[in-house]
Amino acid sequence: MPTVLIVEGYRFFFFSNEGFEPPHIHVEKGDDHAKWWLQKPPELEYSEGFKPSQLRRMRELVAEHEDEFAKAWNEHFHRS
Repeated sequence: MPTVLIVEGYRFFFFSNEGFEPPHIHVEKGDDHAKWWLQKPPELEYSEGFKPSQLRRMRELVAEHEDEFAKAWNEHFHRS
């Protein structure tokens, strides 16, 4: 479960067994959890516990760090 980034208390990560899915990033803070597809603009797959204001901020952070997340995804799942 590689952690790619921690910012503002949000932990951005992916699960190592999800390489069969399109690139995405999971986000957790406390007991709350969300999943975002890495596309432009980022698309929320699901969320549990986050407030709308948190999801708006999270969307900004996913968009801001999308290249970093995609690079980490590709390096992890497409190793030679």
